[in-house]
Amino acid sequence: MTVLGTRALNRATLARQLLLDRADLPALDAVAHLCGLQAQEPQEPFVGLWSRLRAFDPAVLSGLLVGRSVVRTHLMRRTVHLLTADDVLAWRARHGIMLRQQVLGTYRRELDGVDLDELAAAGRAVMADGEPRSMAELARALAERWPAPGPRALGEMLVAALLPMAQLPPRGLWRTRAGVRNVLLSSWLGREIDPPSPDGSDPVGQTLVRRYLAAFGPAAAADLRAWCGLAGLPAAVSAVREELVTFRDERGRELLDLPGAPRPDPDTPAPVRFLPAFDNALLGYHDRSRIVDDAHRGLSVAGTRVVLVDGRVAATWNVEAGTVNVTPLRRLSRSDRAAVAEEGRVLASFLSDDDSDRVQLDASPP
Repeated sequence: MTVLGTRALNRATLARQLLLDRADLPALDAVAHLCGLQAQEPQEPFVGLWSRLRAFDPAVLSGLLVGRSVVRTHLMRRTVHLLTADDVLAWRARHGIMLRQQVLGTYRRELDGVDLDELAAAGRAVMADGEPRSMAELARALAERWPAPGPRALGEMLVAALLPMAQLPPRGLWRTRAGVRNVLLSSWLGREIDPPSPDGSDPVGQTLVRRYLAAFGPAAAADLRAWCGLAGLPAAVSAVREELVTFRDERGRELLDLPGAPRPDPDTPAPVRFLPAFDNALLGYHDRSRIVDDAHRGLSVAGTRVVLVDGRVAATWNVEAGTVNVTPLRRLSRSDRAAVAEEGRVLASFLSDDDSDRVQLDASPP
């Protein structure tokens, strides 16, 4: 079986994630290809798409949110994602059990004795009027009936697990600060989520396998699970295995992939890319060594924005007073520093509407 080294996996990941060459895709198609974007920090998807698309206009993404073509909702790993409306409706039921289990993992003691089906029905009745509510407002509406758990546990279970919800604009619009207001997906999108398959088969699971590999492969089954949080996908993998090709990584793990998906030459040049907090390219794997050194793995879950140099995490970045500040994590060559500074200037212009192209690049560590 062919062994794919770390650099080969890195280049494949960059290609699938649209980070090797910026793509000429519409924003909606890019969100679909990426299986959604991590979005608990509302402004970060704009940087994520700017790094991936040519001539990206943030107003277009805001328009997709307002126009209900994309939706902010809890899905993979119980985190907030920005997904196409079609994918949310098709995938939400398949994630329902996982979402309950994730919330119970945090609030099991508080929710002990609460009939979750009864709670879901009561929450749906409150939300049936189509009025947007914060998590706290929904919890308060049910607190008299369930006083023991407390509003946080009730609200988290309802909004993140039991009720398929959408977070409404202006939350998540470009350069807009707004609190979270929720409505039922069915109210916002005009139809119910797709029900589970009646015959016990798992077509959605099989779709998730294919879609994940298109955006993240080659990857191991453990990587797939780390991305979506679903434990019950072995049967889906088995059902589509004959469609797939297999490799091994340098650790001996089996890697699955789509036969026609891009696997560029490991020596393909990789441009500097600035990634937002919690970017898919880092969080979409159990084994993140293809893109980040073990010493810096924690950055991916800490919400730290990172810079890719030669395809790997090499610096962190933030913005203060219109200046993009870059802190190298390792020694950068003169040409790498020049490339980072140039891409940082373009990013500063994007973030400031061409008011600033200032970059501050700190000295490399010794």
